[in-house]
Amino acid sequence: MKNNIKFIWELIKLRLSHIMTFRLGFFGPFFIDTSYFLVQIFAFEAIYGHVDSIAGWGHGEILIFIGTFSLINALNMTIYFFGVISIPEKIQTGELDLYLTKPVNPLLRITFEKVNPGSIPLLLFSTCIILYGAKECGISFSGINILGYLMMVLIMTILYYDMEVLIRCLAFFVFSVNNLVKIEDTAIELCLKIPGVAFYGIYKVIFYCILPYGIIATLPTQMLIGTLSLKGILFGMTIVVIFTFLALSFWKYGVRKYESASC
Repeated sequence: MKNNIKFIWELIKLRLSHIMTFRLGFFGPFFIDTSYFLVQIFAFEAIYGHVDSIAGWGHGEILIFIGTFSLINALNMTIYFFGVISIPEKIQTGELDLYLTKPVNPLLRITFEKVNPGSIPLLLFSTCIILYGAKECGISFSGINILGYLMMVLIMTILYYDMEVLIRCLAFFVFSVNNLVKIEDTAIELCLKIPGVAFYGIYKVIFYCILPYGIIATLPTQMLIGTLSLKGILFGMTIVVIFTFLALSFWKYGVRKYESASC
């Protein structure tokens, strides 16, 4: 574990050094991601600004939900997104060979080799939205609900990572995962607009258990506003454990079956 942490730190320093060589590549994402965030906020305000409640959630809860989804997505974009999305290309071109021959965990290196500091402002803006929503809800912050919220955000960030890895590991077995990525994008977009508490029946089964994007921002929001039961906490943790196991299993199985495209 100590060696892995040291290796990750060296990867991050190398990445930052490389980005700073091209200053526009470093500062450009700040402007792009900030602009995208503002567009999202305006769009959501247009949608929910005149809606009294959704499945019992008022404007304040919706703001916390939006800010939480944005926060988790910002963590995703900052830490591992640009590394994980390169998995299919590495498999198809044979570039994965270079990772498998190194004396480090290849998935660990791919995950952290392309950190993106350009998304850091989204973390700050998302936090501001969450705090504003909490103020509208009249939430009294305590060490327990803040710690619980942060722990749930961390767990859901891992779930987000698991889903990205799982979908892209299918590139070991199929020629292209582009259609699967489109399904992923559609599901994320839907679950970003509609809180999980609004899903019922088959839709709840799909977006809570099969494509669990519906719980990514919903459970942390429920934790912060104090409506998440122990059963809900255990459910969220179980889903994360299951999908972490599936993602790592698919990766390991895919590596065993991998035949270099460069041969």
